[in-house]
Amino acid sequence: MKRTHNCSELKKTNVGEEVVLQGWVNSIRNHGGITFVNLRDRSGITQTVIPESLADIVKDVRREFVLEVIGIVDSRKDGMENKNMSTGEIEVTAKNVNIIAKCDVLPMDMDDGAEVSDETRLKYRYLDLRKPTMKNNIIFRSKVMQSMREFLLNKDFLELETPLLVKSTPEGARDYVVPSRVNKGKFYALPQSPQLYKQLLMVSGFEKYFQFARCLRDEDLRADRQPEHTQLDLEMSFVDGESVRSLIEDMIKFVFKKTKNVELEDFKVLSYNTAMETYGSDKPDLRFGLELTTVSDVVKTSSFNVFSQAEYVNCLFVDKDFSRKEIDKLTDVAKRHGAKGLAWMKYSESFDGGITKFIEEPIQKALIEKLNISSPGTLLFVADKKRVAQNALGNVRLAIADKLELKDPNVFKFSWITDFPLFHFVEEENRWEPEHHMFSMPKQEFVENFEKNPGETLGDLWDLALNGMEMASGSIRISNPEIQKRIMNFVGFPEEEAKEKFGFLLDAYKYGCPSHGGIGLGIARLVSMMLGVDDIREVIIFPKNKNAQCPMDESPGFIDEAQLDELGIKIKKD
Repeated sequence: MKRTHNCSELKKTNVGEEVVLQGWVNSIRNHGGITFVNLRDRSGITQTVIPESLADIVKDVRREFVLEVIGIVDSRKDGMENKNMSTGEIEVTAKNVNIIAKCDVLPMDMDDGAEVSDETRLKYRYLDLRKPTMKNNIIFRSKVMQSMREFLLNKDFLELETPLLVKSTPEGARDYVVPSRVNKGKFYALPQSPQLYKQLLMVSGFEKYFQFARCLRDEDLRADRQPEHTQLDLEMSFVDGESVRSLIEDMIKFVFKKTKNVELEDFKVLSYNTAMETYGSDKPDLRFGLELTTVSDVVKTSSFNVFSQAEYVNCLFVDKDFSRKEIDKLTDVAKRHGAKGLAWMKYSESFDGGITKFIEEPIQKALIEKLNISSPGTLLFVADKKRVAQNALGNVRLAIADKLELKDPNVFKFSWITDFPLFHFVEEENRWEPEHHMFSMPKQEFVENFEKNPGETLGDLWDLALNGMEMASGSIRISNPEIQKRIMNFVGFPEEEAKEKFGFLLDAYKYGCPSHGGIGLGIARLVSMMLGVDDIREVIIFPKNKNAQCPMDESPGFIDEAQLDELGIKIKKD
C-alpha cells in the first residue's frame, strides 16, 4: 500500500485515523505478548504497537528490517508521552504488518557514539548514513546548498555547468586523467577546478555564473582534504574585489541565519602581512586573543646572539605560568613547524627563568611596554626567517588555545585576508610560483614591473577564513592577454608552451574580455565547521579513506586486458 504519512508527522489531531507507515525498525521490545516497534524513516520515529494477534508476523523481526504497519492512531496513556519525539503523544496500534525487507546480522553497531572503526564505517557507508548524526549532517549540508542557491538566484546569477572531461593543464596539484578510446594515446583530465571554463563564460557574456562544481585533485589526503570535493564556484563580470567579497559575505550571513538561526557579525578584513604578524597564520582563528608581537627592533641590541643575529623575532605573551614540561611540549610544536627552538621568560613583577640572564634590563623594560604586560605570565619567542618565525609561533598559539580550551565551537569568526603576495619563491627549485594561481591579476600599481620586483608584488586576490580554516579563495582575474602571457612566462611557461597548454584561453581574450573576478568556496569545509565536526568525511556521503580508496566499492580497481587493449594502454609492471 502507499504510505499515508511519514514517521514524524502524526499528532494528537490524527487520533482515530487509519494510517499506513513504512520504514526501518529502529528498536523492538516485547512486553507481555504486546510488541512495541519504533518505526523510523528519514523524517523521524513513530512508536507502533503490535498486538498479540499479529505476534507471529514479527517474531523474527529485528533491527533494520523494513516494515509496513497499517493501523489506528491512538493517544499514549498519561505519563507515557515521550517529549523527545515529535510523535511522542501518539502511537499507532497495528491492524496488519507486512515485512517489506529482511535484514541480515548487522556488521556494525548502529547506535550513535558506538565504537566502530573508520574502515568499517566506510565499507558499510550505506548503513553508517542511517545513523541519526550522519543522516542529520547530510540533510544539513543539503539545506546549506539550497540556501546558497536561493540567495544567488535572487541576485540574478545563472546556474551553469562546465565540463568534467577537460584538457590537462598545470594548475598546482596532479590531475586525474582519463584515456580516450576514440582518440588513442590522448587523455582528458578531470578538472581540479572549473577555473578556465568559468573565465570563458565571462568572455561569453553570461556575467554572473555559479555552480556546485566537482573538483578532483590527485594529492595527499588529510582530515580537511579529499581527492574529490564540491565547491561553490562563482564568477562575475565588471566587478572589483570588494564587490565579490561583499556578495559572498552577505550570502554566508544569509546561510547561517536560514540554517542555524545565527546572526553573524561583519567579517574582519586583514591584510596578509597583518594576519601573519598578529596571528602567525593566513587563516587566523579569531575566537580568542593571544596575539603575536614583532619585537625584532626591541631585542636587536641584545647580547643574546639568537636574537641579535636573527632576521625576525616575534613574541607571544600568555598570562599563565607554564611549567617547564608544558614549555617543552610547546617547543616541540615550534620545531615541527620549522623553528630551531622556543625561547622563553617568565614575568611576575620581574623576569625570571629561561633566557632572562641574556636579556639586559633596559630591553626587559622595553618588552614590558611593547607587550603591554600588566599581569604575571610567560613570554615565548621564536627567532628565525620572518615567515618561519611567524608560522611556528602561530602554531604554538593554536596549541595553547587547545590547552586552555579557548576554541568555542559555537562561535563563528570569519575574516577576509587580502593583499596576498602574487608570487612565492620555491627555494629548492630556485624559481617563483603563483601564490594562488597564474590567472590572478597583480594589483594595478605592480602591473608594470612585477618581473623586476616579484617579492614585493601584491595580487588582487584574497582568502576567506573561519576559525583557523581556509574556507574560500578568490581573485580578480587577468583579462588582458599580454599581461597573462607575461605572468605565464615569468612562472615558467614561455610563449610557445603557454600557447600549447592555454591557447584556447589566450585566444578568447582577444575577442573582447570583460574585467571579471570570482571565488571558490569549499562546501564540505564550511558545513563541517558549521556543525563543529573535525573531519570533512563526516559531511560527505561516500568519501575515500586516507589512501584515496573506497572500502565500499573497492575503488580504485584494476580493469581487464580487453578494456586496456581498447584504450591502447599497457600497464607498466613494478
